Amino acid sequence: MKEDSKYKSARERVEEIKAFYVHLFIYIIVNVGLILVNVLTSPYSLWFYWPLMGWGIGLVAHAFSVFGIRGMFGKEWEEKKIKEILEKEKKTVKKATKTTSKK
Repeated sequence: MKEDSKYKSARERVEEIKAFYVHLFIYIIVNVGLILVNVLTSPYSLWFYWPLMGWGIGLVAHAFSVFGIRGMFGKEWEEKKIKEILEKEKKTVKKATKTTSKK
């Protein structure tokens, strides 16, 4: 059972990484196309960098979600916080039962 969950977790991670690389590939292909269209049709009025930057911000956010901020707000962080909260609740319940049992 534990091996199944590890496999499932690893598979999900691989899918996240794969999705990022597909996103990166599409970003490169589309933006090369936009650069070519811009330079060939209106070389004195460059606009290609606007979609490049806008989409680039989204791509960077996607990269952080897959590779970067994972430790800060990823699944591991969520699990750690859940365990922390459950431990605090256990301690609170123990204190409450000790106080009521002493009376």
